[in-house]
Amino acid sequence: MSRARHATKIVATLGPASSDAKMLERMIASGVNVVRLNFSHGTAQDHIERARLVREASERAGREVAIMADLQGPKIRVGKFAEGRVMLVSGTKFVLDATRTEPGDLDGVGLDYKGLPRDVKAGDTLLLNDGLIVLSVDSVIGETVHTTVVVGGELSNNKGINKQGGGLTAPALTAKDMEDIKTAMSFQADYVAVSFPKNASDMEMARQLANIAGAEFNHRPGMIAKIERAEAIPRLEEILLASDGIMVARGDLAVEVGNAAVPALQKRMIKLARANDKLAITATQMMESMITNPVPTRAEVSDVANAVLDGTDAVMLSAETATGRYPLETVQEMGRICAAAEQAEHVELDADFSSRTVRRIDQSIAMGALFTAHQLGAKAIVALTASGSTALWMSRHRIDIPIYALTPSLATQRRMALIRNVRPLLMDESDDRDVALAQAETHLKKRGIVDTGDVYAITCGEPMGSPGGSNMLKICRAG
Repeated sequence: MSRARHATKIVATLGPASSDAKMLERMIASGVNVVRLNFSHGTAQDHIERARLVREASERAGREVAIMADLQGPKIRVGKFAEGRVMLVSGTKFVLDATRTEPGDLDGVGLDYKGLPRDVKAGDTLLLNDGLIVLSVDSVIGETVHTTVVVGGELSNNKGINKQGGGLTAPALTAKDMEDIKTAMSFQADYVAVSFPKNASDMEMARQLANIAGAEFNHRPGMIAKIERAEAIPRLEEILLASDGIMVARGDLAVEVGNAAVPALQKRMIKLARANDKLAITATQMMESMITNPVPTRAEVSDVANAVLDGTDAVMLSAETATGRYPLETVQEMGRICAAAEQAEHVELDADFSSRTVRRIDQSIAMGALFTAHQLGAKAIVALTASGSTALWMSRHRIDIPIYALTPSLATQRRMALIRNVRPLLMDESDDRDVALAQAETHLKKRGIVDTGDVYAITCGEPMGSPGGSNMLKICRAG
């Protein structure tokens, strides 16, 4: 199986094009690290079955992957039309009616989001269908929003609504999301992605619900905040600190803040995530043309490469792998782009370290391993880790030496699948330090990671198996 070696991880969305067991196995073998289950589609049982499919395909491929449950969030959408769609003409009037129950027509349509009349006023601009249709609000009368079509086009059933500049008050977590969190915990999803969070409280509530639902399985997932609302930008740092990572969700975000603002925001978000020891996923239209074409455009290649150079942990595929014609080829092409971009990265550990203040022993051990391995030209950096924290801290710095995280916890191994430049491996760990170090070297040599004579750096904690307790760095030459 052709697979480029790349430090940046690939998130692939599961859908009709990738739900065949053999296809999914080949995608995982070709470089998929995280499989996204989109809870905007399908029933609870559908997702349970898909999670089982992922675990089985992963086992056959010999590569553990993480499962990310992506919550739907509030349905800020128009209702349905009698003919399925209408063609809106610029200059005409169009009514959005929260009380309308009959199908829509050229004059107006109902709303899935009943709170819209309270969120807008005359002069506001509404963007429908990812900004392709623009409506100007003339007035709000009771439960109806009267608008003039500024930019017309085809509007079909259940298309999304955004308010330019943000300001829609729909809660991030709906009743459906709360049930979906329970479903996700029933198969121990490794990450839960929360749609449209506006502040830290949204993420804290989602985490609490997930922890409660996962308690019977002794499971706590990582929480990913999808940054797609204008209101989230001023509160980005508080949202980040309440999460394990963020997703740069460029679709809805671009509609609310404008396309031109997104590239700079993407760079800022990834930089902020890395500085705070959090994860970053870059998403939306990364390889969009490969839904129907066997090769990407040059602009898409540059987009993926730039996200890699920005330092993103992962790049995400949506419709490309869910419904596209070339899901496997898309994964392979994305892997090649990531690998090529990483080769162009410039490692500046001295400058990177000088901007950091470290007060914890375990973090200083992680940084010491990076610096020493870099100076010695080590073959590998190895972390014996129960929680994955040491590997995460190491990964926040650019280095061209692979980081191998050996853990006795399957849940930790799967969660580390999303961390850039970390290769998580499962290994039973002895309580005796010297035995554990010998086991680690045997494990590395068996997998061909190091050979006799190779230098590698390894970290662990004493007493062994205590989370967050890394306090030892050893430089080894494989025997």
